[in-house]
Amino acid sequence: MNSLHTILASWQPKVLSVLRVMAGLLYLSHGIVKHLSFPMAFPTAIDPFSRLWFSGAIELIGGTLLTLGFGTRWVALICSGHMAFAYFLGHAHRSFFPIQNGGNLAIMYSFVFLYIFFAGAGPWSLDAVLSKRTAASHGSSVAP
Repeated sequence: MNSLHTILASWQPKVLSVLRVMAGLLYLSHGIVKHLSFPMAFPTAIDPFSRLWFSGAIELIGGTLLTLGFGTRWVALICSGHMAFAYFLGHAHRSFFPIQNGGNLAIMYSFVFLYIFFAGAGPWSLDAVLSKRTAASHGSSVAP
């Protein structure tokens, strides 16, 4: 049992990177639908610079940066707040229960992004690559 714990612990940072990439790609897909109508058109027309337009912009930019792992902590915090805002503005008024008001995905995104804010990007990210380069240029070592 101890060896299983050791193996799982060694994979924890890598799985954090996988979680970040998948959450980023899924989040990005919402922005792609809103702004690029791919792979399907958004159900209603989106007025430029409306709340929905800005929401799609946050999803496009935030999803891309999260997927790449660049500026991850602060991007994740913004995306977490965005999803909390979306839940309370777009879902909570319909019902107290998220399963009834359709806001369960917004809540899940919010908490996953909040976790990423605290946990960081993981080793498979641009943040990790840039951190290693910065450490190498300053002659110090940085743990992944």
